[in-house]
Amino acid sequence: MSTLLGYLFLALAAIPFIYYGLVLYSSFRFFQQAPGPTQSGQPFSPPVSNLKPIRGLDPDAYDNLASFCRQDYGEYEIVFCIGDADDPALPVIERLIADFPECQIRVLIGSGRNAANDKVSKLVRLVNEARYETVVISDSDVRVQPDYLRTVVAPLANPRVGAVTCFYVPIHETTLVHNLQSAGMLSDFYAGILVAWQLDGIKFTLGPTIATSRTRLDGFGGYQAIENRPADDLLVGRLIADQGYEVELLPYSVSTVADYQTFRELFHKRLRWIVVMRHMRPWGHLGLVFTHGLPWCLAAIAVLPSVPIAVSYLGTYFLFRSAITWMIGGRGLKQSIPWKTLALIPAWDAMAFMIWIISFGRKSIRWRGNDYDIRNGVLVPLAPPVQQ
Repeated sequence: MSTLLGYLFLALAAIPFIYYGLVLYSSFRFFQQAPGPTQSGQPFSPPVSNLKPIRGLDPDAYDNLASFCRQDYGEYEIVFCIGDADDPALPVIERLIADFPECQIRVLIGSGRNAANDKVSKLVRLVNEARYETVVISDSDVRVQPDYLRTVVAPLANPRVGAVTCFYVPIHETTLVHNLQSAGMLSDFYAGILVAWQLDGIKFTLGPTIATSRTRLDGFGGYQAIENRPADDLLVGRLIADQGYEVELLPYSVSTVADYQTFRELFHKRLRWIVVMRHMRPWGHLGLVFTHGLPWCLAAIAVLPSVPIAVSYLGTYFLFRSAITWMIGGRGLKQSIPWKTLALIPAWDAMAFMIWIISFGRKSIRWRGNDYDIRNGVLVPLAPPVQQ
């Protein structure tokens, strides 16, 4: 390769650094300007239905679910929906009812529907049977602080806000796999979310927390309209935004307990997500090529191998990625960022790039023990689905 073409390639390989700079700018602006969790809006505390579709037992299930019973909030109910009376979560829920008699807790058994996405089928019934107009939907592996409901509901006082969502951070990071996921979450996943906020606003919600109203859900046909589609959490935010409402992302985080223990499980979890994103946003998925800095740096070194190029490209890459992780995780979400998390960033980036490549050849996903094709944005079970 000629020297001129080599230098042109070096310029191309530097494009991810522009993206990283945008991540830092977006992250700084978000956490600098966004109101704190106790300052967003005027006091607003309507009665709330806290809706939780459940399948089986997550790690630390009792502690996770009990945190929703300790809310510093006025009137609220917690409504669970499980697949059948044999679900191992039922005894845990019955224990909650006994331990927190002051809480309004109800259990619905079965969704009464037959759909590809049984979690969403449960949400159809949960929304239909909720007592209150304001609903907060959360995953079963989420653990929250007593100010949770007060914080996520408050922005709905603004009639322009149709939905509220927030970040989530893992707890009990005891293994290399858990720390690898944390490195990816802070440096990669949230980085993309904050750039989206900067460029186009938030037009999606995150599954661990969706606060909205039954009216806003009815505006796009309710959960029954998406019970055969993947990524229901992202879709809810998009469909509410399509109605002209704002989706507010709070500078606030809940905790999640990891439901994966091995590298293989983490790999397939990430692969499922990226394949779904390819089907939902094909051009945006293709554009991710310029967010993968590590392979571009290695390619630059291969094209014009020299010590100065290797040091400058790899050094700049690692400085940017470390700064992003600190800005989002440390400064923004107030998380401890140990050196081992920073050291795992290149490993995460290598895995993420490999998964991105693999995703172009995949049209099926595996989720909750079931295999699905994605055809025209619809989940098609490859076998009779296991009930969730």
